[in-house]
Amino acid sequence: MQSYTIGQAARLLGVSPDTARRWADAGRMATHRDEIGRRVIDGKDLAAFSVELAGGTGEEDAPSYTSARNAFPGIVTAVKLGDVAAQVEIQAGPHRLVSLLTREAVEELGLEVGVEATARVKSTNVHIDRT
Repeated sequence: MQSYTIGQAARLLGVSPDTARRWADAGRMATHRDEIGRRVIDGKDLAAFSVELAGGTGEEDAPSYTSARNAFPGIVTAVKLGDVAAQVEIQAGPHRLVSLLTREAVEELGLEVGVEATARVKSTNVHIDRT
């Protein structure tokens, strides 16, 4: 399971590291210490928190996120695999992006809930790069 530091989580959520620390201190975001003593959040927990946050928390410090060149860095929140096709959801700040791609592509990229990825949007297509 991939884990993220407070700084990495903040970047994925579109907030400052101080805001992410305050959320962790208040118990809104579950963290633990890694083997070298850094405070980290598990990828699946971060994915769930990002979905909750994007759903409208009513907080004034909720992230505002814009895309640069149509790239949306975020975290994978759902993967649905079929025999040939797959559906991947990414939460990028307040934006939920869904991509339909081949199962083979999902497996080659190692996409699973909690993994950091970037959705690239061109016209009506969403391409995903694992970061």
